[in-house]
Amino acid sequence: MSSINKVTVLGTGVLGSQIAFQSAYNGFEVTAYDISDTALIGAKERFAKLVETYKAEAVAGANEGKADQALTRLSYSSDLADAVRDADLVIEAVPEALAIKQQTYEKLAAVAPESAIFATNSSTLLPSAMKDFTGRPEKFLALHFANKIWQFNTAEVMGTADTDPTVFEQIVQFASEIGMVPIPVYKEKSGYVLNSLLVPFLNAAAELAAGGYAEPQDVDKVWRTATGAPMGPFQIYDVIGLTTPYNILAHGDEKDQKLAAWLKENYIDQGKLGIASGSGFYTY
Repeated sequence: MSSINKVTVLGTGVLGSQIAFQSAYNGFEVTAYDISDTALIGAKERFAKLVETYKAEAVAGANEGKADQALTRLSYSSDLADAVRDADLVIEAVPEALAIKQQTYEKLAAVAPESAIFATNSSTLLPSAMKDFTGRPEKFLALHFANKIWQFNTAEVMGTADTDPTVFEQIVQFASEIGMVPIPVYKEKSGYVLNSLLVPFLNAAAELAAGGYAEPQDVDKVWRTATGAPMGPFQIYDVIGLTTPYNILAHGDEKDQKLAAWLKENYIDQGKLGIASGSGFYTY
């Protein structure tokens, strides 16, 4: 057992909500934190939808009451000190911007119990860029989930040179306890394993569409037909949501920034953010 009982998730966006719900679904007491009560209203709506999704997709036990029971293990707070007061593990899922994450950890370090482990769900930033802001670098590491975590249930665990090996193993065990397949990553790598493979793939697809070589639907069609994959890259974009890929591209080189501008102008500025907004490259 990991010895973790109480979990706090910072940020209740698409993935933060999924992490919180999946942890509660597997028996953990979870506090969902966000910066305002208005944001938490949105979180409650996402949790209610996850109950129905787990039932509809027949996640093990969901239709025998397990999905409804998960809601009873969730509590909510817009007060950071209150949210982490008894936390054994704090999982950070705030926006993918280094300054925001660093500021979050400075505030967190001041109010969290000394025993609490901190984990970032950052998809591209290295934990070493944040460790000095945590006040506990030996108890800090990355725990990265893929979107739709009940289905695509990998959990990549990556520490820094300062991470206590015992803490690393605890988080590997915790990931297993919430139904994930733990993937230990033994050296820091931007993008971990999943995004080291996925980001170049998605960027290549965006180049084809932005350059006028092929329509997104045809790029998807050739990938599915030629490889047998269940989804093409633009379907994956819609699952992830276009905001995160945009943020990654916007901080890249000149070529990446041109792709970011294309995404923003043609999709994001038109409210086409992916499945969560009802449309992206496809309409839902």
